[in-house]
Amino acid sequence: MSFLNDLFIGLDAAKQEELQERLDLVEHKIKFMDKMPVACLDTNNNPSYFLSEEIALAGGRLETDVLGAAFIIYYEPEKTLTDLMREVPAVLSADWQAVKNNRIILLNDDITRERSAESAVALIEDVAEMLHPGSFIFGHEGDKWIRFGV
Repeated sequence: MSFLNDLFIGLDAAKQEELQERLDLVEHKIKFMDKMPVACLDTNNNPSYFLSEEIALAGGRLETDVLGAAFIIYYEPEKTLTDLMREVPAVLSADWQAVKNNRIILLNDDITRERSAESAVALIEDVAEMLHPGSFIFGHEGDKWIRFGV
């Protein structure tokens, strides 16, 4: 949680406590769940490690082999959901487990614009909802991210 510690510096105690409670809720629920293998890709199908800590804190484990990924998250800074919806279909393979199971997720949570404790915690909550939809509902689906069915 080192990157979060850096983001928590300078926050007042009440805000730190609120964010920590939100993280604790996610952590408590996922400790009883299997870690989901997740590939994070850009629109050229290149692996991205940018979200690796958030994925781990949300109950996933970064998978470097797309064939072994139960979920694929497409994220690329500066790309909107519309951009991703236009570009991603052309780079998908019907052989991938995540494609067969409709577990493709498009993410437009441009972390590079606002890297704050609040946005990092919200992203962890969103990834938890992506990977464990029956256990988490934070309400950002359709706004910051979507499940992409093929």
